Amino acid sequence: MKIKYAHTNIISKDWEKLADFYIKVFNCKPVPPKREQSGEWLEKGTGVKNASLKGIHLRLPGHGNNAPTLEIYEYQEMLEKENPVANRKGFSHIAFEVENVYEIVEKIKSLGGNMLGEIVKREISKVGIITFVYATDLEGNIIEVQNWNYSN
Repeated sequence: MKIKYAHTNIISKDWEKLADFYIKVFNCKPVPPKREQSGEWLEKGTGVKNASLKGIHLRLPGHGNNAPTLEIYEYQEMLEKENPVANRKGFSHIAFEVENVYEIVEKIKSLGGNMLGEIVKREISKVGIITFVYATDLEGNIIEVQNWNYSN
């Protein structure tokens, strides 16, 4: 049985603005077409009454043309969420490995994101040195920004 990771979904209050954030900060690439979907099939599959959504897939960086995507959708009707915290049960964050954590953090802040923690550098025995921080995108979704200097 073949199994392959496909995508991660973020439900957004403004899918175009949030997609632009991930394009500008993490060099994600749009995968056309833009999606506008609704109907009984979507209602049945999602379990959301009168489901209607629009959005786009963004190819995640570093994995070529067949990379998993970040799917950013906006439903016509949405529920509010609580403030982000790293230790809430369930899905917590997405992570990007970057060359320069400090540079990416500045981009995040300049485009409306926020910091949850502060940048730290720590040696992990038999693995290497990690520099990382938890931040949020402009809608409060948690992002880990990390850089590894692996031991040989």
